[in-house]
Amino acid sequence: MPDAYRDPVIEEYEKSIDRTLIRANLKLTVTERVEQLRKMAELHEEFRRAREKAGVTALGLILASLPLLAQPPTLPPLREQARIQQEWLSQRLNQVLPALMRKHDVPMWIVMMREYNEDPVFRALVSPTTFAARRRTIFIFHGAERLALGGGDHGGLYTSLRDPDNPGRELYLEAQMAALRKIVEERNPSRIAVNISRTHAFSDGLSSGERETLEAALGPKWTARIIPAELLPLQYLETRLPEMLPYYREMMRIVHGLIARAFSSEVIVPGKTTTADVVWWLREQVARQGLGTWFQPSVSAQRKGGTPMREGTGALGRSPDVVIERGDLLHTDFGIVAMGLATDTQHMGYVLREGEADVPAGLKAALRRSNRLQEIVLEQLEPGRTGNAALAAMLAQMRKEGIEGKIYTHPVGDHGHGAGPLIGLYDRQEGVAGRGDVPIIPSSWYSIELNTTSAVPEWGGQAVTVSLEEDAALDGTGKRSWVLRRQERYHLVE
Repeated sequence: MPDAYRDPVIEEYEKSIDRTLIRANLKLTVTERVEQLRKMAELHEEFRRAREKAGVTALGLILASLPLLAQPPTLPPLREQARIQQEWLSQRLNQVLPALMRKHDVPMWIVMMREYNEDPVFRALVSPTTFAARRRTIFIFHGAERLALGGGDHGGLYTSLRDPDNPGRELYLEAQMAALRKIVEERNPSRIAVNISRTHAFSDGLSSGERETLEAALGPKWTARIIPAELLPLQYLETRLPEMLPYYREMMRIVHGLIARAFSSEVIVPGKTTTADVVWWLREQVARQGLGTWFQPSVSAQRKGGTPMREGTGALGRSPDVVIERGDLLHTDFGIVAMGLATDTQHMGYVLREGEADVPAGLKAALRRSNRLQEIVLEQLEPGRTGNAALAAMLAQMRKEGIEGKIYTHPVGDHGHGAGPLIGLYDRQEGVAGRGDVPIIPSSWYSIELNTTSAVPEWGGQAVTVSLEEDAALDGTGKRSWVLRRQERYHLVE
């Protein structure tokens, strides 16, 4: 177009247009575009069922769903998030917890803590608008009873007891301990489960000082009935509600979208941008969207003739800050927190060289190898197996197929490294004693975390590591599926 016809205002706006998604969609085949539409339809159907259960009108549902087609993924406003989380809390306390107490034969469970030294299970027992224990908070679960000695009733889900000698005061100190002992004596439980464990941090929330206080209040008779709660808090935290999944999937859409932008020309200028620049761009985006994160993201680069990626450097915060160059193979480990849930994702990117239109075939083959290992992990992630047994089966199949790799998969949900069985550690491929010896259960989520190493012909046979991490869900029957979708193509920086 001749310069006389160019509009300077339009030209200025064009500079800030992000063409990343347009380019990515143009590269899709017709079949892949149809599959993308199918998955979007599934997402809308999940939201429809969730909203119908919440009593949203048909018109409200249509109006709420239409923007999803045109706007970036978002979560509900905070007030609506709190309402939804309160519903989840009610379901967990009314359905999940009683079933687990029966399963593990726990007649009474006492969860006791002080302000700013909360038990790991605390946030899964209280309303989303409660951020800390109140002075000393004691929860007592006995049959259908839920008693709160200290603090409120959490939206009517607990019976909150006050000082019997002065109803205007909260239970505290001697009065609180006297009320605790009276409740135990009146109910006469055969066993009293408390959160003490040498194996699982999620089951070890009773501090040394609180345990001494508890035992002093109960006396020798009732102290003798104390047992470790162990699997009760672990599986309470581990169990996922079906209603959580649509919102978790939306969180994953946010994560995938941010990584796609981070590994694009919107953020990376080869020869200028550093890996730390990308890390802090991700942090800024998370903050701007009102989200949280549970670990510092990492971004690293491998390149032809360079030093191989050292495992664990990102987790240990030692990834070197390097200038990103053309031909680099990029990796990120990134997660967000919202609605009491945490994600954990690792993706790979590639910076095209001058004149290159696509990723070298050898690097594509390396990614497919990691994709195949993901499939093996998902196939062997069977409920009833322990984490260590599943790991052994996964590694056996991996070696049978001639894949060189490592598996270090873990539960995810309320926490990024969530409650449940560990399935390997990157530096413990023989299994993890204790933490890997508990069973995989239905209605749980996992971060399928792994890597493979491949020789790349275009890099002179140099070994490269392709590390991937995608979140997957086991439904109530144990059926496994990706929460959103896995990475099967490199993010491209042009």
